[in-house]
Amino acid sequence: MSQIVVIGGTGYAGSAIVAEAAARGHQVTAFSRSLPPDPIPEVTYVQGDATDEAALASAISGADVVVAALAPRGALTDTFRDVNRVIARLVDAERARLFVVGGFSSLRPAAGAPRFVEDLSHVPAEIHAEVLAGAALILEDLPSTPETLDWVFVSPARSFGSFAPGERLGRYRIGDEVAVSPQDGGAISGADYAAGFVDLIEQGGHRRAQLNLGY
Repeated sequence: MSQIVVIGGTGYAGSAIVAEAAARGHQVTAFSRSLPPDPIPEVTYVQGDATDEAALASAISGADVVVAALAPRGALTDTFRDVNRVIARLVDAERARLFVVGGFSSLRPAAGAPRFVEDLSHVPAEIHAEVLAGAALILEDLPSTPETLDWVFVSPARSFGSFAPGERLGRYRIGDEVAVSPQDGGAISGADYAAGFVDLIEQGGHRRAQLNLGY
């Protein structure tokens, strides 16, 4: 079993990944600004600020796998990319593997087609900055990290979030940078995204790659 640290472990995707990994017997630490109302007994919860490098370093120390499950909004609106760069540097120094919860907009509708993020005309203007910051991780920041860093960026389908939690169906499809359901972006529940995410952690086989999960 692995020592898995989830940064942003009480958010929508993060909490689902924490629950799935703990249920499979992994040693899980959830690092977040707030503690959950219903903590999982087997999980170690660490309350801290992701902009505090010393706190991040302490949480990441000894990890086999680090999951970055932060969102570019709220307290991280202006620091999201910087915080993720710090996480990547700390994970590389630890020689752990980094898995990042990505966004849908960085994907392509078909091989060789422009990424969805290149045309945000259908996206409300008030979240353009959030979408662009999330996509920048895979378009710019992660590819520019040292080759020693083993990372995987895992995008969900378009209809993903606490607004549409869905139910566990026990299935998913996996794609690369091309969305598995290019016509409408598909959908996937938090539980099934987490199941696919932890499968990727356990199975290995992908390195410095963008993947996506959907129905």
